[in-house]
Amino acid sequence: MSTISAHLEVNKAYLTEQFSDCSDFVMRSFILMDETQLLLVYLDGMTRLQGVEDNLLKPLLYNGLPQGIDRLQSLTEMFKREWLPLTDVKTDTSFADLVKHVLQGSIGILVNGEASALIAQVQGYETRGIQEPMKEATLRGSKEGFVENIRTNTTLIRRRIIHPLLKMESFTVGTYTQTEVVLTYIKGLANEKVLSEVREKLGKIELDGVIDSAYIEEWLEDSSFSIFPQIQNTERPDIVAASLVEGKLAIMTNGTPFALILPITLWSGLQSADDYFERFIFVIITRMIRYIMTFISFALPAIYVALTTFHPEMVPNYLMIGIATARENTPFPTVIEVFLMMFVFDGLQEAGVHLPNQLGPVVSIIGALVIGQAAVEAGIISTPIIIVISLTGVAAYTIPRYSATLPFRLIRYLMLGISGMLGFVGFAFGIIFLLIHLVSLESFGTPYLSPVAPFDGKRIKDMLIRYPFWMKNGRNKKGRST
Repeated sequence: MSTISAHLEVNKAYLTEQFSDCSDFVMRSFILMDETQLLLVYLDGMTRLQGVEDNLLKPLLYNGLPQGIDRLQSLTEMFKREWLPLTDVKTDTSFADLVKHVLQGSIGILVNGEASALIAQVQGYETRGIQEPMKEATLRGSKEGFVENIRTNTTLIRRRIIHPLLKMESFTVGTYTQTEVVLTYIKGLANEKVLSEVREKLGKIELDGVIDSAYIEEWLEDSSFSIFPQIQNTERPDIVAASLVEGKLAIMTNGTPFALILPITLWSGLQSADDYFERFIFVIITRMIRYIMTFISFALPAIYVALTTFHPEMVPNYLMIGIATARENTPFPTVIEVFLMMFVFDGLQEAGVHLPNQLGPVVSIIGALVIGQAAVEAGIISTPIIIVISLTGVAAYTIPRYSATLPFRLIRYLMLGISGMLGFVGFAFGIIFLLIHLVSLESFGTPYLSPVAPFDGKRIKDMLIRYPFWMKNGRNKKGRST
């Protein structure tokens, strides 16, 4: 049965079959003054009934169909003339559409003798209020973060970009979840080729369910097996708004507070929102520190192993003597020591992330102190190893985005392995292979290492340093072109 019948009992039987074993499905029958039979169908907890009862049910039950110069014969005609103060109501003749809207929180109104249904969009389920982002907190800037309700998220963007060229296209993905996905961009700034590609991919998604934006992210990426993300996720509406103004695209998924931004480059994950909220002079220094610490986060253990195992002549004699003295009673080779401590450090980090907030920091700090001290006293690990791994871990925390730290955590192990076998020759090969992969990687047509490779002098000014805002458009502070 595909179309709604004019017989109310037939419609009632069909809906009962469709929503069998659904304890939250409600059907309420009413008889109007002129003996017209009315049926309301909705899901308990998903709708806001107060407005429907006040503006529709009570007037109809007590007064019947409102009459003007000519007599009304149907509820459909009444709503077309907008004689009742109930907004967001439309008419539909398809059972599939009726069921879909009821599952999304709307109320279906069926009338005996009319082969159509009125659908009142009065969703009223509980949602989380707007709060400060947990993973991307800033010292200065907006304290608003995305929530699980997609309409709230689109509103946060609309409040920041007040222009009719801000477009929001809606898609429905997921066979069972029927998740709403919104593609957002500024017409005229966004690349039309990228826009067409994303539209095509969103239309071809074939998944049983989409619970989070991560499902969309994996489907859209071209190089799925690369360890580097080609799409950035964020829970900050100000970052999304700034990206849209730069000509990028954003994808918001209902049910998750994380939006997706594309295309991106390697440097996108190394930039913080605070970079644009603090004075540009200090940002230049902090960015240099961040880039150096990023290199340390994956290269320092490998460099230490290569120096102490294969190239001790490159280390000053007094320092090498101290390292050799500290390692005198340790039973394992240097590469095994470093690997064990890195493994333990990552294990403690994962434990701290997944434990409750009250226990996570305690377990991480106490575990690191106790295990590290005990390992040194027992002669299993040497003291320099503790220093190297601690500095490596601290360096990784300077990367602003958690998703950007994951590739470097894996590269750390790969660089350690090849350096443990070949020394600095292996380390050089590892860096070369890493650069080859990054140069060949693209994010929706944008080279991953741009504007460095290929070099773009105009765009590089916002990568290594941050120019003042009044210089970004090629103008001086007084508004004259430069």
